[in-house]
Amino acid sequence: MALITVLAWIVISFALPIFLFGTRLGKPRAVTVGTATPTRSKPRRCIKALHGLSHQPYPGVTTLYELLNYSVKVNGQKRAMGARKVVRLVQEEKQVTKLVDGKPVQEIKKWNFYELSPFSWMTYSDVKEATVRIGAGLRKIGLNPADKLTLFASTSRDWQLVAHGCWTQNMTITTAYDTLGEEGLSFSLNECEVTTMFTNAELLKMILRIGSKVPTLKNIIYNGQADATVLEQIKSAFPSYELYTLDQIQEFGRDHPVDPVPPKPEDICCIMYTSGSTGNPKGVVLTHANMVAGVAGAKVVTDLVIAKDEYYLAYLPLAHVLELLVEQLCLGEGVCIGYGSVRTLTDASVRNCRGDLRELRPTIMTGVPAVWETIRKGVATKLKEASPMKKRIFDLACSLKWQLLKHGLPTGFLDNTVFKPIKDQTGGRLRFALSGGAPMPKETQRFMTTCVCVVVQGYGMTETCAATAIQLPTDPWMLGRVGPPSGSVEIQLVAVEDTKYSPNNRPRPQGEIWIRGPSVMKGYHNNPKATAETLTEDGWLMTGDIGEFHPDGTLAIIDRKKNLVKLSNGEYIALEKLESQYKMSSYVANICVYGDSEQGFAVAVINPIEKEIVALAKEKGIVDGVHHVELEDLCKNKEIVTAVLSNLRSVAKKADFKPAEILGNICLAHELWTPENGFLTAAQKLKRKEIVDAHKQEIDAMYAAGKQ
Repeated sequence: MALITVLAWIVISFALPIFLFGTRLGKPRAVTVGTATPTRSKPRRCIKALHGLSHQPYPGVTTLYELLNYSVKVNGQKRAMGARKVVRLVQEEKQVTKLVDGKPVQEIKKWNFYELSPFSWMTYSDVKEATVRIGAGLRKIGLNPADKLTLFASTSRDWQLVAHGCWTQNMTITTAYDTLGEEGLSFSLNECEVTTMFTNAELLKMILRIGSKVPTLKNIIYNGQADATVLEQIKSAFPSYELYTLDQIQEFGRDHPVDPVPPKPEDICCIMYTSGSTGNPKGVVLTHANMVAGVAGAKVVTDLVIAKDEYYLAYLPLAHVLELLVEQLCLGEGVCIGYGSVRTLTDASVRNCRGDLRELRPTIMTGVPAVWETIRKGVATKLKEASPMKKRIFDLACSLKWQLLKHGLPTGFLDNTVFKPIKDQTGGRLRFALSGGAPMPKETQRFMTTCVCVVVQGYGMTETCAATAIQLPTDPWMLGRVGPPSGSVEIQLVAVEDTKYSPNNRPRPQGEIWIRGPSVMKGYHNNPKATAETLTEDGWLMTGDIGEFHPDGTLAIIDRKKNLVKLSNGEYIALEKLESQYKMSSYVANICVYGDSEQGFAVAVINPIEKEIVALAKEKGIVDGVHHVELEDLCKNKEIVTAVLSNLRSVAKKADFKPAEILGNICLAHELWTPENGFLTAAQKLKRKEIVDAHKQEIDAMYAAGKQ
């Protein structure tokens, strides 16, 4: 052990002169332009955009139609899109014992798993031909340029082919999460007066629920093996509907070819519906110029990491702007995109085959914090079982590698020894990953970058085509930041009334984030009121997010204006910031922090991780390890709740939380929050009002009991 410590200091000492000679710490990542006012900071741009924001990622590319054409010319016979087929469904049964009225009862539970084929690939030329056929097939069934088609489907190769097929005929796609409920789906279909929908066979049942609410709908296109009974039910309920398989649409296009109708930059590419936490979803209008500018803005950063023969694993929802934009960037760069699913990522979630990660062995990847948290917590659980010696070696290796990364020195030896088992979980080739969708806890980013690959954070929103700020791949050690502005936007900070957030704060200006640039939306579909409330007359998008700029020009997100709560003691707490850190607890699957302005402390409702709660119950002798005790009962156990609260306070202490940020009380909610039961949006974000309303009795009781 002493030898490892000595080696670490030798390496770091050797690196120091190099570091001091070419230090990266003080190097600016962004520059200011324009002028400031008492309430607004000077706008900031990334250094490469000093003399102008990025509009085009490649010469002559002004639309996504042109982007694919460009890539086909460069990468024609190269692999473009890979997909796996379901070989069969494997059902497994397990007998469990649970207590009912204090008596053990046997129960059989069933689990379904997929057996999948290897990836089959289409080349870039194949993709181009398929999109032209799909576009022609859509014309054959009655669609015309500027018509709208809704994609209500899970992420897949077919999703992307249909989207690009629409763009060959200058049609507009509208998007809907495959988890969207009938109310939200009906609203978006009606607002866009959609006649045609693409969906998955397993989602066809939704047509029976929304068909009568959407009078304009008449064409249903689907992929996969449909249930014959469901098809008959749809035909019976809606005789005017035409149902087609995607293969049929391609056949129509093959038999009835038409010339492409290329879109113009100002034409609408996509109306993307946000999964709002309150009210009806808003349709964000994105032109082709917006989307290609978004690609160009992100490319300023990805040019530093994307090389030849990259493999990207696509599994996040394409209805989310982050995944849609990243895949367009991958197509432009000639990356091999393999399509997977959250349900089949790991070996444990499939049978008689490898999971998507180990089958594709991606080199680049996008994820949300929950994905990285799952990996971190899995490793942490295994470390609990390791010997003290192995734990010590692992901790020393982590510390050493972190120092090597900060100083830009190679880490191959540690990667190929200590961290190899962890890296193998993602296929063993992963070099770079982008985290987006929500703030990533600092400890999780450090863990992933140390043990797996460089993981950087990005910041964006549907209204900016995702690309707003991206951490440079050379800066993963800048924890808690989202990097400088992307190449297609400029950012300024604006004072927030009745708070301490001001662009005049030093050394870190703070305020609401305002964004302007060619990747910013044109407005909300059929919603001039919301558009006027979001876009200023001089083109700034008011995000509602609060951020701060570090002296080097990198941005950190503090919270959202609407999630700032002032407690009775005058202290402000930032709910999302607290939730991001408290999720570090090994017991927390999800958490909703609540602050009452008439109280001096915050409380939280927590979705616990069942296996960790069961392990805790065994440790404390609450269960005997033989009989199954329902999670609902464990969540009500005072000893369990006290232990979890104690763990959360340890997390708070490690994060240097202020007294007002430390939870005063908690309750455990056994029912998992999902989009289906209305507690999460389709993008997996908390619906605070619904959660608070559902747990009002528990929240009142927590405040009545006082700080624990």
